[in-house]
Amino acid sequence: MYRCRDCGYAALRWLGRCPQCGRWETFIEASEQRSGASAPQALTEIPLEETQRLPTQITEFDRVIGGGLIPGSVLLVGGEPGIGKSTLLFQIAAQLARAGPVLYISGEESPGQIKLRAERLALGQTKNLFIVHEQNLAAIREHVLQTNASAVIVDSIQTVFPEGERLGLGTTYQVGQAAFELSQLARAQKIPILLIGHITKSGEFAGPKAIEHLVDVALYLEGGRESDVRILRAVKNRFGSTEEIGVFQMTELGLVEIANPSQFFTERSGPVPPGSVIVPTVEGTRPILVEIQALVAFTRSSYSQRRATGLDLNRVALLIAVIEKHLGAQISGEDIYVNVAGGLTLRETATDLGVAAAIVSSYKEKPIDSQTVVVGELGLAGEVRRVRKLRERLTEAAKLGYKRAVVPALTLPGRGDGGEGELELCAVRTIREAMEALGI
Repeated sequence: MYRCRDCGYAALRWLGRCPQCGRWETFIEASEQRSGASAPQALTEIPLEETQRLPTQITEFDRVIGGGLIPGSVLLVGGEPGIGKSTLLFQIAAQLARAGPVLYISGEESPGQIKLRAERLALGQTKNLFIVHEQNLAAIREHVLQTNASAVIVDSIQTVFPEGERLGLGTTYQVGQAAFELSQLARAQKIPILLIGHITKSGEFAGPKAIEHLVDVALYLEGGRESDVRILRAVKNRFGSTEEIGVFQMTELGLVEIANPSQFFTERSGPVPPGSVIVPTVEGTRPILVEIQALVAFTRSSYSQRRATGLDLNRVALLIAVIEKHLGAQISGEDIYVNVAGGLTLRETATDLGVAAAIVSSYKEKPIDSQTVVVGELGLAGEVRRVRKLRERLTEAAKLGYKRAVVPALTLPGRGDGGEGELELCAVRTIREAMEALGI
């Protein structure tokens, strides 16, 4: 069997030119290796292995991956250039080095450059953290065995090549083969391996799509260059939920955890202007209060503008249509801009009522009470629909000192011992009732 080292195309005989990618002289002989014979086992006879997670001591990271690293697992971390991937994983390596030797493999930076980063992060004196500049997979395997590493960080997977020659770096075949062999190494040595992966212009991991299937956890580090907020999300997690997020702030000393995201994202200065509303959202199991801002501006153009930052623009357009239909507000000819303060991206529909309230508030130039939170999903008929985890949302709002909440009438929580009992709950069934309750 011969295989193209650039695209992975397989053929039974050697070819001078690959028929799939069109490259010349790229076919190499693929050696067939077969492991020991395996036999099927009955599910009831398979012993249950108790896995002890390895905490990284970075709470926001551990929250996203499910509580800590699993021995033998492979994690892939992606994000835009300069977003902080290497910084985050170096901080994790320094924390893990307190419990045992950690190997940091860099195929892009020299040990001297990594030392400069360590000094900048005040981690230059970390013991048991070993740095090596290496791209050859066979040499990487030897380094792992020699250092008896308890965890390995590879920066980045695009620079690791499995063959003896440095050919085809960055190709889909190279990335896929390197990820596969590293995953085999992690399982054989029972150690976690964290990979940094490049992303494409479309925001996906560079290389074959199979790379996400090979790893156990795939994480994205998000955030704009104009903001110092970084959001860590899981798009795949074999050991936990993919709904959790980690919130960090980029500082001179690296990524710092934001322990209270609700307070961070709702921080205001001065009186509340029209078009601003506080909405309790839920990311995974964590309730987070955010500020949604809207600006409705008069335009002389024949084509009105619609812009949304941190929200789905199609959903915003739907809400604008609901406002026009059921409130009689003629805003189709106005420029409308909607923004989630702080750089957070919201994906749940429970923010619908808050977005609509912000738009109406800006349009009528009437501010919403600063002690009021708004939550609810809007239907096309103008009804306010129920949301999940309402009790947790209201408890978080009460902790931060909010006094009143406009909520769907169908999901009023029972008055228990929770902190939500301190809130005055205003139950609404339609968008018109909600705007009347908000005084707009």
